[in-house]
Amino acid sequence: MPEDDLCDVLVIGGGPGGSTVAALLADKGKNVVLLEKDKHPRFHIGESLLPRNLAIFERLGVLAEVAGMGLLKPGAEFVSDETGMRVQFTFVEGLDTTLTHSYQVKRADFDQALFANARRKGARTYEHTTVLDVILGGDGVRPLVLARNADDRRFVFKPRLLIDASGRDAFLGRKFRSIEANKRQSTAAVFAHFRNLKNDAAAAGYIAVHFATGGWFWMIPLPEGVFSVGFVGDADVFKAHRGSLRDFLFERFKESPSMREQMKHAELVSDVFGTGNYSYCAKSSCGETYLMIGDAFAFIDPIFSTGVLFAMASAEIGAEIALKWLENPKTGLRLARNAERRARKTMNRIRWFIDRVNHPVLRDMFMSPSDRFQMRAGLITLLAGNTRRSWRYTAPLVAFKGMFYVLSVAHRFGFRISAIAPSRVALE
Repeated sequence: MPEDDLCDVLVIGGGPGGSTVAALLADKGKNVVLLEKDKHPRFHIGESLLPRNLAIFERLGVLAEVAGMGLLKPGAEFVSDETGMRVQFTFVEGLDTTLTHSYQVKRADFDQALFANARRKGARTYEHTTVLDVILGGDGVRPLVLARNADDRRFVFKPRLLIDASGRDAFLGRKFRSIEANKRQSTAAVFAHFRNLKNDAAAAGYIAVHFATGGWFWMIPLPEGVFSVGFVGDADVFKAHRGSLRDFLFERFKESPSMREQMKHAELVSDVFGTGNYSYCAKSSCGETYLMIGDAFAFIDPIFSTGVLFAMASAEIGAEIALKWLENPKTGLRLARNAERRARKTMNRIRWFIDRVNHPVLRDMFMSPSDRFQMRAGLITLLAGNTRRSWRYTAPLVAFKGMFYVLSVAHRFGFRISAIAPSRVALE
């Protein structure tokens, strides 16, 4: 049996959340161990970053590095298969004038840079090291973490605090059987990387979201002419298909008027990946000796590209909590529970839109949003990652929701929404 390795904090998962919290804590002189089951660089989706990420990059000291590897992202374009309309949301038109751009990145390069930064800051980093089991402590007893690397070397770590940043593996959540799927959103996804796409907006750096039958597509331009393309759809759409994931994805392209032309000459340059049970949340994010951050705690449909932002923002908060936790575990746990309540409120604000993304009224509002009551500017600010609960930012979204409910009543009674202009609502 290997000798116990004592440390202040052990982090499971070397993605954006894990690398961020490890770097911040190591920079404060804490003894931090960071375990990653794969070897960087490795393929990952979630390549579209948000403007609010940039301040976090700056605090980590990696802003210039991310900017150098990324493709400038000025905003997002939404496309409707039903109407053929295209609408661009440019970040500079939002309410928060500090959030004007972001970047699209290859996650393999991006994640590797953050992991290396954690190492530079002093974290002890391990790759190809899988956590086999965790035995939680309590009452002054440290957790015990059993791990094994690719050479079959065994490790036993005893941290004072365990942070789960294992992403969609949700190591602790699944161990405790505390993961709950979002019952309002039974979705799955299929995705891959391509070259030779025809998309003028993407060429300008915009992420494109295509509203299609039964779901939506993302199209993210990446450096070197590569595009990340995926389809998120209702589980019923996936269940009805027989065949490979590749066949399913290409069938989706053919059935979508807006995607068919753009993917006509596309060259597949990666494997085709798929994932189910897309949205979930753990019953709790913390306990006496552990904390969950990022996707290890909760994951929501990525239509607004919030995954990396939520992971890194929760990592910053987690680092602040961990420092207090190491001084006084009871204080740390109280702060963690307060942070969880705030995180749930933030996710619920985003989830309101996501749960209705296939509703015809919401789609029409996105395709031609009114700027009455600054609804358009407020929506752009949300798309940029500003989820602060200031009335300045929430009032336009309240107006948007109110308009949605009014128009939904009209839709229920058989009216067809044809357009929502800045000054009027046209029904037919």
